[in-house]
Amino acid sequence: MSTQHGNSDPKPSSGSGSCLYDLLCSETPRWNRGSDAESSSWILVKDTWRSAGPRGRLERLLKESGNDVCADCGSPDPKWVSLSLGVFICIKCSGVHRSLGVHISKVLSVKLDEWTDEQVDSLVNFGGNTVVNNKYEAFLPDNLKKPRPDSFIDERSDFIKRKYEMLQFLDRNEQMICPYPPHRRTSSSTPQSSSGNQFTQDKKQCEKQPSRHRIGHKFRNSWGRKDSDQHKSTKKSNSLAGMVEFVGLVKVNVVKGTNLAIRDIVTSDPYVILALGQQSVKTRVIKNNLNPVWNESLMLSIPENIPPLKVLVYDKDTFSTDDFMGDAEIDIQPLVAVAQAYENSEIRESMQLGKWVASKDNTLVKDGIITLIDGKVKQEISLRLQNVERGVLEIELECVPLTQ
Repeated sequence: MSTQHGNSDPKPSSGSGSCLYDLLCSETPRWNRGSDAESSSWILVKDTWRSAGPRGRLERLLKESGNDVCADCGSPDPKWVSLSLGVFICIKCSGVHRSLGVHISKVLSVKLDEWTDEQVDSLVNFGGNTVVNNKYEAFLPDNLKKPRPDSFIDERSDFIKRKYEMLQFLDRNEQMICPYPPHRRTSSSTPQSSSGNQFTQDKKQCEKQPSRHRIGHKFRNSWGRKDSDQHKSTKKSNSLAGMVEFVGLVKVNVVKGTNLAIRDIVTSDPYVILALGQQSVKTRVIKNNLNPVWNESLMLSIPENIPPLKVLVYDKDTFSTDDFMGDAEIDIQPLVAVAQAYENSEIRESMQLGKWVASKDNTLVKDGIITLIDGKVKQEISLRLQNVERGVLEIELECVPLTQ
């Protein structure tokens, strides 16, 4: 938003997603206030907004016009968010978004995930569903209809891929939302300082970059790398990934690793990759630790034909390919079956519902008990990593029905 001088009315820049962010997050509004009373009123509004906390602020954003329906199909009351694209989406579209990969769309749940103020600030910066759709659907052909809430998965998937991955409807002439934070202007009308000039140069450089490389954060890992020719040859088969019906979600809490393999002289910098079908997510890297504690929750959609959950551990290297530190597979079908059986149960006391028995034929260190806790179906698993000299990984699984 441009700073207004004199008595001219404020005119937010067209299509800019930073206006709402500036208004809610800056130290002072970007226009001249008429009186101290108005200034005090602004401070009160800002303090009230901040005091609501991340979850409260998120709920308020959901009530904003345009955010109360899915950005892609129009389903009412969306409960999922693409943090890297800045849109509120329904659970059906969220499954397609996950299949795009976290480098394009990082999906979080409004209710199931823990939110930080920084994440909500980032979401506000995009401007909401209406602003983002004006960008990504600027050149939507007249003969192409957006998916409806009752659309089949193939129609939904085709539209979302064309919109966010192929960028077929994008208005490339308008400025993409830049990851640099809004520059705070001083009250002085003097020319910008050297730091302000540097910000402008950085922002221009950002705007010159190809669009898809500025949306989200690039996700790379050694086990999934393919050269461009190979990628082109498999692109058609991989495009089917989003055309899969989902039966639920699995929330994976990567708890900790124990006695992991050494890959850097005397230690390692481990991180974990989870893969389910064509989806993959990863934890943060923990430096110089063979017994890392992540306690990091990640979410994946469960396809109708349930594949095993693949767990891979790597050592992060800065100047070379990341080193392999072991893998394992988890059969989540028993967990899903139990969760579906107890989806409408009114039982609230804790009880054991089943178990995955440890044996020499699997990678379990001990039995993986499936329990019902506060109406949630969970399973604790200790895995002995395979194809490596040593290492144990502790994981907690929770099956989430689509109704949530």
